[in-house]
Amino acid sequence: MPVNSPADTTTSTSTTTSAGRLLDPGFELTLRPMRYPGFYDRYRDAIRNTWTVEEVDLHSDVADLAKLSPAEQHMIGRLVAFFATGDSIVANNLVLTLYKHINSPEARLYLSRQLFEEAVHVQFYLTLLDTYLPDPGDRAAAFAAVENIPSIQEKAAFCFRWMDSVEQLDRLETAADRRRFLLNLICFAACIEGLFFYGAFAYVYWFRSRGLLHGLATGTNWVFRDETMHMGFAFEVVDTVREEEPELFDGALEGQVTEMIKEAVEAELLFAHDLCGDGLPGMNTASMREYLQCVADERLRRLGFAPVYGSRNPFSYLELQGVQELTNFFERRPSAYQVAVEGTVGFDEEF
Repeated sequence: MPVNSPADTTTSTSTTTSAGRLLDPGFELTLRPMRYPGFYDRYRDAIRNTWTVEEVDLHSDVADLAKLSPAEQHMIGRLVAFFATGDSIVANNLVLTLYKHINSPEARLYLSRQLFEEAVHVQFYLTLLDTYLPDPGDRAAAFAAVENIPSIQEKAAFCFRWMDSVEQLDRLETAADRRRFLLNLICFAACIEGLFFYGAFAYVYWFRSRGLLHGLATGTNWVFRDETMHMGFAFEVVDTVREEEPELFDGALEGQVTEMIKEAVEAELLFAHDLCGDGLPGMNTASMREYLQCVADERLRRLGFAPVYGSRNPFSYLELQGVQELTNFFERRPSAYQVAVEGTVGFDEEF
């Protein structure tokens, strides 16, 4: 899993052909002529990227789990507990905030598809819990992680602190409203999907680098591919708003985003200490700090802001590489799975 994925370096391909702006209040309904064809392209790419939980084989993982040390079993338990709640937070924000305020039917097509993908992720994590935690009491504790595991509780509190302020807004009428929305979107993309999940994936791929938990790595790789596309879409929305309303991107916003990402790193480090304890061979809190800081700098650069850490990726098994290369490396069977999408669309056509 790279810290700098293709989605992190994509530049906006959306263009506008009318006076309306992406965050203007309203509910544009027509797809012709397309104002933001780049969002429609992302929707079609997501359709090609279809997978199901039933394709993930977890049988060998059960035997691997029995080989793990108590510390490693603790790490896996914490990971699946986080996974059980993380994507639900993302899905709720999609429905309650992003779909309501991104005024583009092309973008709403993509968000609808993303909501389906989040549902698949939740199903995958539910299957992990049922497979990895056969004891009903352990499963119940994992589902209640936000209430009873402090390190996960802190991550959830961070999400709500930065994202909830927009939930009650029906319309983005003022510049202040739009900045609040941008903070929500950036927290969603750069911190939750782009930092919290990247941190969690690093532990999964640490096990995979040692020949363990192939099923978890396969499913995680497919989730990672989805998350890469989700980040790419969100960053393109940010790019488009920057083009249309550059006055929103002032020093105050950069300072808020930088503070947000630094807070996210600290929250994820608390989780890392919970998972790693005093350290495991090849995985410890100090290494995770370097990795998370490296990822955080990449997110800041992608947003057009100055990096703050200057750290490098310490994990040799997480070298920079493309998503397809990563797929070929981690998956046990060829899975360049793509559902055919037929037909073409003329972006300038009228009805």
